[in-house]
Amino acid sequence: MDLIDPSEAPDIQVARQSKIIAALVRRATRQNEVGTTAYSAFQSAIELQAQVAAKTRDLERAATELESVQYDRERTRRNLDEALSAMGDGLALFTDKQLDICNDLFQHLLQDVSDQVVPGLGLTGYFSLLTQSAHVLSLDRRITSADVAAPALSVVIELTEDRWYRLNMERTSAGTRILLLTEITSIVRQNRIEKERLIDRQADYLQAVFENMTSGVCTFSSTGRVMMHNLPFRQLLGLPYGAVEKGMSLHSLLAFLTRRGVIEGATISMVEQWQARLLRSGRFRQRVRSVTDRVFDLQANMLPDGGFLVELKDVTLEARATEMLENRVQERTAELTRANARLTEQYDEKARVEEELRFAKERAEAAVSSKTRFLAAASHDLLQPINAAKLLIATLQQNTLGSPHAALTERLKGAFTSIEQLLHALLDISRLDSIEQDAVTARTLNLGNILQGVYEDQTPLAEQKGAKLVMVPCNHHVRSDPVYLLRSIQNLVVNAIQYTEPGGKVLFGCRRRGDKVELQVWDTGIGIGEEDQTRIFEEFARAGNVPVGSGVGLGLSIVERTCRHLGHRLWMSSELGVGSVFCIEMDRVGDSIGESEPVKAALSFGDVPLDHIALVVENDADVLFATTQTLQGWGASVLPAASTEEAVNFVRDLGMPPDIMLVDYQLDGADTGLRTIEAIRRETGTNVPAIMITADRRESLLRAGKRMDFTVMTKPLQLSRLRPLIEWKVQEHAAGVQPKVGHDTAGQGNTLG
Repeated sequence: MDLIDPSEAPDIQVARQSKIIAALVRRATRQNEVGTTAYSAFQSAIELQAQVAAKTRDLERAATELESVQYDRERTRRNLDEALSAMGDGLALFTDKQLDICNDLFQHLLQDVSDQVVPGLGLTGYFSLLTQSAHVLSLDRRITSADVAAPALSVVIELTEDRWYRLNMERTSAGTRILLLTEITSIVRQNRIEKERLIDRQADYLQAVFENMTSGVCTFSSTGRVMMHNLPFRQLLGLPYGAVEKGMSLHSLLAFLTRRGVIEGATISMVEQWQARLLRSGRFRQRVRSVTDRVFDLQANMLPDGGFLVELKDVTLEARATEMLENRVQERTAELTRANARLTEQYDEKARVEEELRFAKERAEAAVSSKTRFLAAASHDLLQPINAAKLLIATLQQNTLGSPHAALTERLKGAFTSIEQLLHALLDISRLDSIEQDAVTARTLNLGNILQGVYEDQTPLAEQKGAKLVMVPCNHHVRSDPVYLLRSIQNLVVNAIQYTEPGGKVLFGCRRRGDKVELQVWDTGIGIGEEDQTRIFEEFARAGNVPVGSGVGLGLSIVERTCRHLGHRLWMSSELGVGSVFCIEMDRVGDSIGESEPVKAALSFGDVPLDHIALVVENDADVLFATTQTLQGWGASVLPAASTEEAVNFVRDLGMPPDIMLVDYQLDGADTGLRTIEAIRRETGTNVPAIMITADRRESLLRAGKRMDFTVMTKPLQLSRLRPLIEWKVQEHAAGVQPKVGHDTAGQGNTLG
């Protein structure tokens, strides 16, 4: 470890080295204290001598470096003095707000205080000398203590003999303040010359503008004396040269104009009023008419020195044009008044006609609304006998197999099928025209399941017609209403089969178009003419080449209404004798989103008896009888009930839960099928499988089915779907698997899930 700190001053290092050498010498002379051999003493002396020599060299080197630093410092000081003296500006350095160094220009700029500008002078003291000096005429700003403490300052100084300097103060990062005095005399004098030149030029410009103005201008002093005027002023008033002289009073000028017949004598008495208005508001404007019927626009404005400026314009032509325009306006106003009276009469007549049309429209809308409400309210009552008849016909058809009455029963079934289709079409149009919020409800569904259901339902019709029905499978998910989308596809496929000759072909499926899915139905039928293609989507509209007795023309109207309500794009293309294609474009959603895959009901069980206990709850006696007969014909044991209370009593007497419940939604009074399902399950303590058979197609009922775990089938029933559904629900319940809940859309297909 070093005994000498190199960072200390050289004289301190020398003193410490001297102390170290003296200590070493004393140690060498104390032989009796060392207690070593003569060789050790000699060796110590040698080492001591070497250390003394090294320290002596260090001392000499430090002394040399000290002399070099002192020399460099003096040289730097001289160079700084020379640089400051050579500068053209005054420069001073203030360290800790004390004058450290300055050049001659800074010190002797102000001769009367130059002897006080010496090192040690405070910054505040210098600014005080600056303001006290007799050579300083003015400063462009007052210097305060805050300015002295500020990091920067700039002041313009005016000295005697028309000299100008700018004083700039800047503070360095070390806290030193630098003051710089720069002479700007030449710049100030040049600016002054330029300013005077601009003023002279501006006066020339002003005079040129004044003389070349189209309006007459005359200026008056604060005492009302003419100061200057231009040529148009005399020309407008028709005054000879020399008639208006500088110093002429306003009253003298007005008297002269009166004598010349330029203005009326009464005008003079109005001048005092004009002057009062001018003094009050600073400006005044008046239109005056001369005795020669000339019109002048007189405008006066106050001047800064208390005088005023008068501007005179000849507006005779403008005034005459204004008068003519006013006369024409009055004439036109009279004409418009008469025309307005006629228009008012016409408007009153139009309002009367519009009121009659409004009343007629309201009556028509009321009639349509009444029709819609009637069909919506009567749907249950209309479908009840149809449903009962279908069940009875199915039972009759089963009982007459192989008998002479089988053909008659088949014709009876066909007639009721036509009635059912027509009734469905009317009810669908009624619901689509209604204002109910849940008449059409879009949700995510699998388009492939609906196509498969349509294919299975319409294959027998195609075989009966002798046409080939082909479906292209798909598995796309779309946003639509399951009931009305199914009805629309059915209508398109049925129409295609109906208007395709035997041996023809009907093809339907879907195609993906980006984020859209196109449902397409192709046929090789009779086609539709161009004159009919624009109206076939209207109610009861039928093409001209359609055979008599082939429908009433409601199917395509239902398709159009459904697509319009759901936002689907519908279009078609057709050629006579070649065929037609109908397309419905829908929004596609991800295949992983939406309803789960439907669970297919068990297939037909043929002649195997339906060996189950079925509870049937229906308030219509005919429907209850027909349903009971049908189920008993399938081999089931039936408990027929007309209300929830009667159904609960049957179950209590039976002492065990039924295998399946078939309940109507709308019972007598406040009784409903929902109440029946809850009561039976509560009474038996079992989640008895349930099927709700109803004419109600509201979305709220479907949501209730999902919540309460039952399946919805709509009237009239399709028996080919009912029996497999009963078997499937009973088997699933017996296996301990709860069936997923869904909706058998319009009785045409069982959709679970």
